[in-house]
Amino acid sequence: MTKRSEVIAFPAKNRIADIKRCAQMLDDLHGEEADRFWRDECRALAARLLNLGYSDSAMRQEVADFQGAVQAELWASAHQEEPARREGY
Repeated sequence: MTKRSEVIAFPAKNRIADIKRCAQMLDDLHGEEADRFWRDECRALAARLLNLGYSDSAMRQEVADFQGAVQAELWASAHQEEPARREGY
């Protein structure tokens, strides 16, 4: 009798170093370069998850959660800098 095992990876939305790295890159890059970076990052994450055995729907949810976490980091970063920007006016 064999037992079925399931690989459970650390959730992408909790990978703080990756989230901060991507948010910083997206803040630094612009236009097509930013789009290309983001597409490449999301595709690489999707490929890693599929290689780990995630189903297509589970992979898509993980990628969406990661995208949301990066967006939240970008938003938080922008709002932390806002008062400093206003003081300069």
